[in-house]
Amino acid sequence: MDNLNWEKALERLKNGNLHFIEDKLDGKLQNSSRREELVSEQKPYAIILSCADSRVVPEFTFDTGLGELFVIRVAGNVANTSTLASIEFAVAHLDVKLILVLGHENCGAITAAVQNQNSTADKNFAHLFRYITPAIRLAKSDDINIIVKSNAKLTAENVYKNSSIIKKAVDEARVKIVPAYYHLESGKVDFEI
Repeated sequence: MDNLNWEKALERLKNGNLHFIEDKLDGKLQNSSRREELVSEQKPYAIILSCADSRVVPEFTFDTGLGELFVIRVAGNVANTSTLASIEFAVAHLDVKLILVLGHENCGAITAAVQNQNSTADKNFAHLFRYITPAIRLAKSDDINIIVKSNAKLTAENVYKNSSIIKKAVDEARVKIVPAYYHLESGKVDFEI
């Protein structure tokens, strides 16, 4: 599959999400033949920076098969050094044109960050919370889901600001970064929240 421009990639994600919502997953590109096709190369059409939450599975959410998405999952869908490096790899070496930052309803990482803002949490939790705390301040709300949306938007901005590779690609209109929000019960994704 040739890499799509970001508009077509976004449209495919939207259509795939509609299939998921309507319980009409096609299940294509998930067999041994597809695995064989992907042995020598991959050509994903979108990068998804998603939370590690077990209830949010991008490949199902967007009705995709093997090799279609480049998925990075980390609690709170934060843009730390490792996630940025992974996104940079997909932009620079796989020529992916769309980066979707996917937050979700009732995020446990966001909830934990809100509850532990002033604690001296374990250093690894503290590292994670450091990325989420600016979104808590920006949201100016105690509502977890408002903070989740704020976090997705802020993470999208940080992906742009903290990577010269991605910034250049976005500035040249080759890549688009889109924040999004996943509703747990319906499976619906709101794009560009």
